[in-house]
Amino acid sequence: MDNSNKKYKTPDSNISKVEEPTVAYNSEKTYANIEDHPLFVKVIEKSIKEAKEGKGSTTEEVMKRVREKYPFLK
Repeated sequence: MDNSNKKYKTPDSNISKVEEPTVAYNSEKTYANIEDHPLFVKVIEKSIKEAKEGKGSTTEEVMKRVREKYPFLK
């Protein structure tokens, strides 16, 4: 019987290994603490501003929307 049309080869066949290439990422600065990252600071400042302007939702409003959208979670 000819085994050349087998869908899967046995482990002892000569299969090339696939290796992930080594890439050197040159970043200017790594942030050990996320609070030091400039984008984090901007997002927090924007969130505080929106909260002071009343643009947020209360917990009760959010929970009501969740219960309406996912009634099986009751």
